[in-house]
Amino acid sequence: MQTYLALLRVHVSAGVIGSLTILAFWISTVMSELSGNHVAVVAVKNGILWGMLVLIPAMVTVAGTGFRLAGKAKSALVCSKKRRMPIIGLNAILVLAPCAFFLANRASAGQFDTMFYVVQAIELIAGGTNLTLMGLNFRDGLTLSRWLKGSGLRPA
Repeated sequence: MQTYLALLRVHVSAGVIGSLTILAFWISTVMSELSGNHVAVVAVKNGILWGMLVLIPAMVTVAGTGFRLAGKAKSALVCSKKRRMPIIGLNAILVLAPCAFFLANRASAGQFDTMFYVVQAIELIAGGTNLTLMGLNFRDGLTLSRWLKGSGLRPA
């Protein structure tokens, strides 16, 4: 039971860190773009690259602990969470990471052209999608925790 609770704490902590990091990326991007200050945009884009040093381990941790916590559970909530995680991961690897590198490179070179803003829009949509999916996983995790606590069942 203590191992489960420790794993759960790590899972929740990593999820919160990952979600807050993505939210910080998203908000800082919007704010810097709305400011119209290209120096701020460059700083944000380069900051996002450094922020990946926090985000990537958090997301790997949340996925690994989540799959370990779920075990062989077949509940609808667990299955929903399991279905969302590959989408979140693929979105991060195939869309968000390449966008971050492209945008940081373009911003650092002062290339604020149509392509920059098209990729920026893609990044904001993909980031918003991941935040939404992670929020749904958080909601379902809270529901699962309440159900386990209220049922008197002990997780394996």
